[in-house]
Amino acid sequence: MSVASILMSKGSDEVLTIGPDAPVSEAAKTLSERRVGSLVVTDGGAVVGILSERDIVRGLSQCGASVLTQPVRALMTEKVESCTRSETIDNVMRKMTDGRFRHMPVMESGKLVGVISIGDVVKHRIADLQHEAETLRGYVMS
Repeated sequence: MSVASILMSKGSDEVLTIGPDAPVSEAAKTLSERRVGSLVVTDGGAVVGILSERDIVRGLSQCGASVLTQPVRALMTEKVESCTRSETIDNVMRKMTDGRFRHMPVMESGKLVGVISIGDVVKHRIADLQHEAETLRGYVMS
């Protein structure tokens, strides 16, 4: 199964982004209102980073509430690992586990087309394993 299947099941083409100069408070509000764990940081359409809830919590612990007035660029992760729609779920799971991150932008021809989370990946991997088990049971029973 590929990343494309995850994006299709999520059903939305909308990718939540924020600019690097937006205040962290705006990012926190968007994360809360939209019930997501990260925002892709874009500048002129190019992906320049990713900001997660963890980044904000880390900033709060280091700087206190004043971090909310800082620009997103102060907290974002600049080195962003991405994938394509054609990558396998196993490959993406390996990248996320090895890199210890939970959100990954999906890129095609240099364009941001989606974001997947480790939860999305695990959910689809479990569905794959259940389908394989059912197929094997059917094979053995026949």
